[in-house]
Amino acid sequence: MRKILLAAVLLLIGTAAQATDGVYLGAGVGDSSLDDVFDSGFSLRSHDVSWKALVGFRPVDFFGVEANYMDFGGERRNFGLGTMSANANAFGAYAIAYLPVPFFDLFAKAGAARWQLRGNSFAEGQQFSFNDHGTDFAYGGGAQANFGPFSARFEYDGFQVRNTNGLSMYTVDAIWTIPLGPRM
Repeated sequence: MRKILLAAVLLLIGTAAQATDGVYLGAGVGDSSLDDVFDSGFSLRSHDVSWKALVGFRPVDFFGVEANYMDFGGERRNFGLGTMSANANAFGAYAIAYLPVPFFDLFAKAGAARWQLRGNSFAEGQQFSFNDHGTDFAYGGGAQANFGPFSARFEYDGFQVRNTNGLSMYTVDAIWTIPLGPRM
């Protein structure tokens, strides 16, 4: 019985030690912040859950490409004689460098994010609305534990958003990889 248990543990460790190369799909939930919108002191902190959907291609152990849709949530806040609300989302495209180590991968990613920031402020009978968008350099990194075709990832994404102090997002992702062929 001990030999069977030992063999099962070694098999699990062997599958966890290396990610499957191929096309992958995933989703994540987390926390994001967008600080000092229009130098107003208003910060968009996702009291709702921020989330992302991702699709990627990892042709070899050390390199991949990935596209993300990120929803940073929205916030509405009352202040003095008025209210302010904002929400943001982005689409990102990245090149990813992986460092496979036993049991997990470390990774860094760089690319571009096409973001959109929308909101309004209403005070003393005056309304100010904004709908701003842009494309900026995006970066991130994290760690990924691999269990055959399934992976669990903790990661950070960041980029600049005009008229703010920048955006940051931390997520926990679940990923499923569709292998392209047998492992060598």
